[in-house]
Amino acid sequence: MSIKTQADAAELLASYDEERPSRVLSRRWDVGVWVAALGVALLVLKQVFWPFASGGQFYLVIFLALTLPLVFLCYRGRRGVGGDPGPLDWVLAAAAFVVGAYPLFGGFNAFLDRQGQLTGLDVVAGSILLVLVLEACRRTTGWVLPVVCGAFVAFAYYGGYLPPSWAIAHAGVDFAQIINGFYNDASGFYGTPLDVAATYIVLFTIYGAILNASGAGSFFVDISFSFFRRSRTAPGRTAAAAGFLLGTVSGSGTATTVSLGAVAWPMLRKAGYPRESAGGLLAASGIGAILSPPTLGAAAFIIAEYLETSYLQVLIWALLPTLLYYLGIVLAVEVDARRFGARAVEVDAPRPWVLMKRGGYHFLSLGVIVVFLAMDVPVYSAVVYASGVAALFALVARRGDVRGWLRDVADSLALGVRSALPVVAVCAAAGVITSTITKTGLGQELASALVRLAGFVSSDPAVVLFVTVVLAAVAVSVLGLAVPVTASFIISWVVIGPALVELGVAREETAMFIFYYAVLSEVTPPTALAAVAAAAITGGEVVKTMWRTWKYTLPAFLVPLAFVLTDHGAGLLLRASFLDVLWVFAVSAVGVAALAACTGGWLFGPARWPERVLLLLAAITLLHLGPVTVLIGSGLLVLAVAVHVVPKLLMRGKEADA
Repeated sequence: MSIKTQADAAELLASYDEERPSRVLSRRWDVGVWVAALGVALLVLKQVFWPFASGGQFYLVIFLALTLPLVFLCYRGRRGVGGDPGPLDWVLAAAAFVVGAYPLFGGFNAFLDRQGQLTGLDVVAGSILLVLVLEACRRTTGWVLPVVCGAFVAFAYYGGYLPPSWAIAHAGVDFAQIINGFYNDASGFYGTPLDVAATYIVLFTIYGAILNASGAGSFFVDISFSFFRRSRTAPGRTAAAAGFLLGTVSGSGTATTVSLGAVAWPMLRKAGYPRESAGGLLAASGIGAILSPPTLGAAAFIIAEYLETSYLQVLIWALLPTLLYYLGIVLAVEVDARRFGARAVEVDAPRPWVLMKRGGYHFLSLGVIVVFLAMDVPVYSAVVYASGVAALFALVARRGDVRGWLRDVADSLALGVRSALPVVAVCAAAGVITSTITKTGLGQELASALVRLAGFVSSDPAVVLFVTVVLAAVAVSVLGLAVPVTASFIISWVVIGPALVELGVAREETAMFIFYYAVLSEVTPPTALAAVAAAAITGGEVVKTMWRTWKYTLPAFLVPLAFVLTDHGAGLLLRASFLDVLWVFAVSAVGVAALAACTGGWLFGPARWPERVLLLLAAITLLHLGPVTVLIGSGLLVLAVAVHVVPKLLMRGKEADA
């Protein structure tokens, strides 16, 4: 389709977003869903300041009982089937509310007291909730994750039928005990993933909706355009900067790619970018948004919970990898501008200081989050305060139109809840996997099997670690092709994480390694949804656009390896002394530069294959960060430059003599 307006971008996003398209409801039903979603938003805000005395699990029961029915009303059972909910959707929504709220009917404490000894009615209600959670997950993300959850349930029940010689064999779990683990245990539906969704993620989606309603999205694009203005590298730099800033509003790599493409593709086309390269740049910039502080992807909140650390600490860990990621994109832009012969494009935008004077307040709410986190204010409180600041500035932007402002705030609250529904379904379904792994010990067995598989290659500990890390990277990437980022991280953490920890990798490095590969699955062929959406915008070939995206994001694939393979990798997460961090970052930056020159095929001019091979080897050895490998990598880099420059100098000398 032709992308000319933001409406076109919204229509495209409905087809290519990581969640399946939601319904376009008629006004009557849309108002009803709006009221229900607004009620959930108010409940979430109430929990921040006046939490339920009965505890967090009591809140999660209410939250799931209210949000799960909305999934059946807002998401279609099949593509192309109707707009408004049908009779079956209403039956499922009603059943979801009943079985979701069932633990409260006879008294919540009485329900908890039956843990391990559920009544027949408890088991029936829990079984129905299991089916409904999987159906909600299917509607929002597709078949893969529900099938995986079904396989875990079957494994828990039929584990006793597996051959005793198999390492993963177990005694089998009674069906009532399986449901008990899902329904009446902190590791099931109401475990950490749903807790994160109900406590953090929904608040950040509300914040993004309020920020967008205040006009921040348009401002971020305009300020990016105004800073770079007229030069042949300005279009590419603008796309990268705007993608980073737009990510604070959308929180989704594919959504950011589409929103960015609607405004940046015409500029890139005028500059002479080939369709596939422009699409690759747009997708890479969009994905970079959910790798970057201060609003990382949803899995970052789960990292904080699993590691029992602050969200601010996770932001700090992500700082240097983010700088290296965007350094790679900026250098690739510089290379492309020369290789394609990009033209300067005149951008009709006010001067930066004019825009900052007019709308610089949009940055303040982001600063509020960081400042409050630094003051040890809980992240859920910090984001509420930031949302309040954004809302107040939205009132200023409306020039005192209080009625219109209240409508915008209410719409943002409801939209934030609706945007979080797919994540809620995924997190509830993830509880099936975590509960099964807890009861059967499957995670540890699979982790040990991964280490044993690496041991077949060599008995050397360094080689075993290297092979395990490579297998883990491939596994996380492949898993991410089929399931959303949040589910990919959760599954990988409980299955692959123990394998890396067993080999001596710190839990912090392991978590960030898995996080990056889970996110990067969005740009990994052959699915790469962000690249598919970018290709639809530019009209380029999909497969070529995927590979161009992969080229732009290659540093992000290699840098996380340094977290877990080298003794100095902790410096990239700022978990070392200042001098070590400075040295590691400088070496990594040189490695990323070598990688950009290799993939772009350009040094001081077009680079031939001998130079590109040397540059690739230099980048890999530099990113190993060991003293010896740094010397080797530096030598390879110097050799690559010499091979590139010396023949040209000799040729010029001969021409001068002639």
